Parts: sequence; C-alpha cells; structure tokens
Amino acid sequence: MVAQSQFKFSPWILAVPLYFVLSLWLVYWFEVRNGYNFNSYGIYPRSVSGLKGIFLSPFIHGDIKHLYHNSAPLFVLLFSLLYFYRGIAWKVFIYGTLCTGLMTWIIARKSFHIGASGIIYFLFSFIFFSGIIRKNYRLVAVSLMIIFLYGSMVWYVLPVKENVSWEGHLSGFVFGLVFAFIFRGTGPQKFQYEWEKENYEADEFDSLFEEHEQLESEEKA
Repeated sequence: MVAQSQFKFSPWILAVPLYFVLSLWLVYWFEVRNGYNFNSYGIYPRSVSGLKGIFLSPFIHGDIKHLYHNSAPLFVLLFSLLYFYRGIAWKVFIYGTLCTGLMTWIIARKSFHIGASGIIYFLFSFIFFSGIIRKNYRLVAVSLMIIFLYGSMVWYVLPVKENVSWEGHLSGFVFGLVFAFIFRGTGPQKFQYEWEKENYEADEFDSLFEEHEQLESEEKA
C-alpha cells in the first residue's frame, strides 16, 4: 500500500511541468513580440551582476529552435520527478536548479549562458542515478526509459559543439548525480518483502515450514 501511494497520480503533477514549459514560451513570445533581447539576463560567469542569471536564465532562450528542443525533455523529466519522487521533488528541483546555476557561474566561459538545458541535464542525471542507487524495480525501469529517450545527451557535457553551454550541461549532470546520493535515503526505496526485514517475526504458517525443513535436515544427518 505504501508503494502504491508513493506513485499515485494527481492533476498537479501534470499541471506543474505543463505550466512551467508554457511560461518559457510566454517569455519568448513577449521577447519577440516587443522586440526585446533578454540574453543579458543570463548567467555571466564570475560577475556579481551575472548572478541574477541563476534565477532568470532558464526562462530565456536564444531562438525558437533552442526553446523547442528544450520543451519536450523538460516536460517529461519534470513530470517524472514529481510523479516518482513527489516527497522530495520540490526540494530536489529548487536546490538542484540553484546549484546547477551557481556551478555554471563559477566554471563557465565569459559569455551569457541562457536556457533550461542545465535543469534538463540535472533532472536526467538525478532520475537515472536515483533509480539505479535505490534498486526499486519501478525506478530502475524509469532510469532505463530515460537513458533510452535521452541517453545521447550525455555527449553534450563535453565541448563538442560551438555556441552550446556545455558547462551548464556538465553542472546539471554533476549535481544530478550528487543529489541522487544525498537523497538516496529519502523518497521511494527498494521494495522489501516482510521476511526480508530485520524485525520480521515468523508466524505459525512460516513456523510449519521451518519445522519441516529442520526435520528433513535431521533425517539426512
């Protein structure tokens, strides 16, 4: 019953990622509609004024192609986080976003870094490694699905393409792994049968089997 309640669907789990992605499109529409360029609100490394980008950069995209490619994985991964890790989802998402942005600010090249891809890489890494670490069969299945859908993203944590903030990708990936270890003891865990638990006490039915096994071993001896 506990496992079922952990993975129970609620409308807000679908609404949050949907509205979050829509907010990115709304910002881009407002930018284009009014002739603005919000790139200067992105993360500018090792600059005090560039710190505001930690909070604002996920909402800013360079062009519609950039925004389009971020929308689907952001929706899927955020939905997966909220559904499978609902007890810790908000803490993981908020702290992970801030840490990813801060690491980008520290290590990245001197340029404005914009887009939600750092969050995407954080969610990808956290969901994948969490499922493996926890050894919960449902979460392992989710990890395998994530690697099947978005496994090719791993290459972009390296500087393999110009004009791509690989530092943001790397920051998200690293902190996703770190958070998977930090939160491994909270949220959904590996399913245990009653007889696998340390405080398990055998009932009368189990005792019959134990006595039968003991008699067989004595007869063989």
